[in-house]
Amino acid sequence: MIKTDILIIGAGPTGLFAVFEAGLLQLKCHLIDALPQAGGQCSEIYPKKPIYDIPGFPEVLAGDLVDNLMEQIKPFQPSFTLGERAETIAKLDDGTFVVTTNKGTQHNAPVVAIAGGLGSFEPRKPLLENLSKYEDNGVSYMIKDPEVYRDKKVVIAGGGDSALDWSIFLADVASEVTLVHRRNEFRGALDSVEKVQNLKNQGKINLITPGEIVGLKGEGKLESVTIRKTSNAAEDITLEVDNFIPLFGLSPKLGPIADWGLEIEKNAIKVDTFDYQTNVPGIYAIGDVNTYPGKLKLILCGFHEATLMCQSAYQRIFPDKKYVLKYTTVGGINGFDGSKKEAPKAVIKEIT
Repeated sequence: MIKTDILIIGAGPTGLFAVFEAGLLQLKCHLIDALPQAGGQCSEIYPKKPIYDIPGFPEVLAGDLVDNLMEQIKPFQPSFTLGERAETIAKLDDGTFVVTTNKGTQHNAPVVAIAGGLGSFEPRKPLLENLSKYEDNGVSYMIKDPEVYRDKKVVIAGGGDSALDWSIFLADVASEVTLVHRRNEFRGALDSVEKVQNLKNQGKINLITPGEIVGLKGEGKLESVTIRKTSNAAEDITLEVDNFIPLFGLSPKLGPIADWGLEIEKNAIKVDTFDYQTNVPGIYAIGDVNTYPGKLKLILCGFHEATLMCQSAYQRIFPDKKYVLKYTTVGGINGFDGSKKEAPKAVIKEIT
């Protein structure tokens, strides 16, 4: 039985930052994640994707963000159960919880924080007859390493942020990038739409709207795609390609967590914004896995939610203690390994 103060389910950025905030309160954390490494989607799906809305970083790669978070929490010595999925939860007579994984590993804690992101997920695939034939043979649903597409002819399909962002990024990597979308309007950020339009005007991106991929061809490996721009099939375009990347988003599923007696709304866990606690006292939900009025699915928001969750968790674990907030710039950071990062000392000059 693994015992800890806060059991965090999900080792993505929000879960990792919760370790830091808990560590400032001298609370020990253990994390469970079904993936074989920490970092969640940032490590598994798009480690080389740039992120632009992390405070203090005009641009940071998703994988680098995870590395920085792991370095930040190192003094607090979190422990991990990786490659295992949280399966069941039970409440003991003493008020603590036992969470058991699909491999039978048991964890005990007075507080459980669900930071599972989108939960278990799978890509939304286009309805193409022979799609499976080319999966991993020219068709991919996510980009882990952009260098795979160096000097290749790439077709991206989709109208959201991922399709726009990767089209922009690969414009300087691939020999040819074609973005295909069924509508003239995009769902992504206006700034990204403008960048794509500018790259099109510069001849760095081929933009086909409205258009839809209706066929894939190739002997053993993808060699071309068929693009339909109008209702007249005789006007279909055949384009030679090395890679086709449909980016239609992910279909999220909560998995076993959906059976834990938590209040669910639209495949997300409802929480109280006071401390992001669920309808079950002692169980919290932070990050993309939760929902509440005005919810924004941003890493930035997950960091905020993790901070307030840890404050509430401290009061739950130590109801008779009063925690006085101390800024890290004043109190520094005390690690569990005995190390201490001192805050800079103020210099006071006497004015005469």
